[in-house]
Amino acid sequence: MEMARTLDSGVRPLDKAKPRPKAARIWWVVHQWTGLKLSLFMTFILFTGTLAVLSAEIDWVLQPSLRVAPSTVEGPVAWADIAENASEYSGVSKVTYINAPTASAFAAKVTVENRNGELFFLHAHPTTGEIQGTGPWAGAQRVLRNMHRHLNLPTWLGVPIVTSLAFLLLITLITSFFVYKKWWRGFAKPLRKRDARTWWGDFHRLVGVWSLWFVALISLTGVWYFIESLGGQAPPQPKVEREAAASERTGSGNLRASIDAALAAYPGLRVEAVALPTDDAVLQINGDFEAVLVRPRSNAVYVDTSTNEVLLTTDGRDLNLHQRIGEMADPLHFGSFGGYWTKLVWFLFGLAMTALSVSGAAIYSLRIARERGDRVAIRRGFTGMWQGMGRWRALSVALIGIGFILIAFLILGIQ
Repeated sequence: MEMARTLDSGVRPLDKAKPRPKAARIWWVVHQWTGLKLSLFMTFILFTGTLAVLSAEIDWVLQPSLRVAPSTVEGPVAWADIAENASEYSGVSKVTYINAPTASAFAAKVTVENRNGELFFLHAHPTTGEIQGTGPWAGAQRVLRNMHRHLNLPTWLGVPIVTSLAFLLLITLITSFFVYKKWWRGFAKPLRKRDARTWWGDFHRLVGVWSLWFVALISLTGVWYFIESLGGQAPPQPKVEREAAASERTGSGNLRASIDAALAAYPGLRVEAVALPTDDAVLQINGDFEAVLVRPRSNAVYVDTSTNEVLLTTDGRDLNLHQRIGEMADPLHFGSFGGYWTKLVWFLFGLAMTALSVSGAAIYSLRIARERGDRVAIRRGFTGMWQGMGRWRALSVALIGIGFILIAFLILGIQ
């Protein structure tokens, strides 16, 4: 009903001498409606996702102890030394995980718990193993990714809410081919400065045509996340599961030998993460190998630290189609598969998608302003965008507000 009113009162062809065909006019309304009604919420999710691409780098800027001088890094990561120094660090009761440095100027990140079971990070020099300082569990990386992925809500609720936007993105992508005829001519079309409406329209088309591949990629991976959230995830790879060992937890000497045994059993593995043994005395190492576009967890080696026996190895090349789709979603969605170069591209196109969301909504309100004879100005565009969202703006504000409120629970470790 609301769409019908928009069709009758809000969307009229600019050139009254050449009205749009009925079918084209319907495509325009659908494109406009899907881009406008949840534009505030869409912009927020797109922007937080864009920042999340470089969230590790944001933490690097905000946390001095996460930085190292690349010239001081010599040789492989000293996993056993890092684990030993972390276990002896003041206030630490359990060391659970070590992540490899994000890049050459980064320290390794060690996930630890205090006596109250609260999580935080230690930052260790990669090759000396020296602990350089601590970092909060709820740093920029955690906050941005949680906000973008599920608004800090329980994942069973937040993930479907956020990923449902992928269907709106797909609709706007498909309808754009019908709305903008001969769209392929827009790659080099200049921005006209006749008025605000014309400039925003040209800007929207220019950014949109260059971002078509990226919008399709983000939409499709978002749809996959939605499917996963409703139970369509791929079956997990084999892993070692056994009862707690009768003996006490193994020491750093055994850990060092176990790491050597794991690397010897998996030559060529570029280690990205080490899950330290707990009561079951099993060490797990994950990393990158020969399979492309998979997460490090696809390549794993499990070792019994009490005997240094290799219990299991997995290879990302052995995944079935369903599993490969699940594994490639994250690298493609966040552009992490190629290091800084791909992450920078994803960041820039993420900004472009955010601009598309804002400019598309502004175009609608400026269009209406011009048809009503009002002065066409950018300021009117954004006020009109707010008004044009109607009752949907309350939903957008509520969802964004919930996300910010729940940050407090994330920081306090309640979630």
